[in-house]
Amino acid sequence: MSAESAVEDRIGLGILAMVAGMAMMSSMDALAKWLGAGYPIGQVVFFRNLFGMIPLLVIVWQLGGFTLPTTRRWRLHLLRGLLGVTAQFSFFLGLRTLGLAEATAIAFAAPLMVTALSVPLLGEQVGIRRWSAVILGFLGVLIMVRPAPDSFEAAALLILLAAFSYAMIMVTTRMLARSDSNAAILLFGSSTSLALSVLLLPVGWKAPDLADLAVFAAMGLIGGTGMFFITQAYRHAPAAVVAPFEYTALVVAAILGFLVWREIPDLYVWLGAAVVVGAGIYIFYRETRLNVPGKTPGHAG
Repeated sequence: MSAESAVEDRIGLGILAMVAGMAMMSSMDALAKWLGAGYPIGQVVFFRNLFGMIPLLVIVWQLGGFTLPTTRRWRLHLLRGLLGVTAQFSFFLGLRTLGLAEATAIAFAAPLMVTALSVPLLGEQVGIRRWSAVILGFLGVLIMVRPAPDSFEAAALLILLAAFSYAMIMVTTRMLARSDSNAAILLFGSSTSLALSVLLLPVGWKAPDLADLAVFAAMGLIGGTGMFFITQAYRHAPAAVVAPFEYTALVVAAILGFLVWREIPDLYVWLGAAVVVGAGIYIFYRETRLNVPGKTPGHAG
């Protein structure tokens, strides 16, 4: 096999891993939506983190073996864990009211928020082109949310809170990446989320039967395995190639929403989603262009 074909195979494997990972994440959300109709959301969050730790430990072992990683930035890890619980709780709660595809589309505002937050929190430079894409993307969010008295869904605010929390997770991850290993970031953040989600259990605990417990386990395992596949995608292929395939989650969410709940997103959702996805892909394209070797340090587009 030539070197060129080997690279093509790895890129193809990376793309397949990303598509599989996003399909699993949408499947996890579908299971959370189904469970959230009959169980307290705090309980759903707890089991998501509990069973999700199993595949995550595989990722951590793959990154650094069985050696426990170290850190001096416990406060930032604690914040990241709190943000994780907030993102999960608000998203799963919003799913009680909104359709799966609609919630997924609104949540894709997170990459736009990361770009906006990177300026005050990370000191990064964002040029007029990316700011224009951010503004355009938020207009797409408004198209989906439709903040008019006769069409506004308050649950959309919960999804936006989840998107903001996820964006803050990405920002804090960049902060931690300057000093901590990937294994430390994954392990301490997820462990903190699990510990914090225990505090939600006393609020309306409902003992699950064996069948529902199996669904809880499947939700966590599928979500954690999805993260494993996403990690593999970035290991096998350049981020610029695989990142746009994150948006396949919207297609899977639309299919699952229709098959399980007969949900059909209206024209506003699809139109707004197209604007948000387009803006997100453009922002990522600009960031990869500005970070290639040979670019002048500090240049922003």
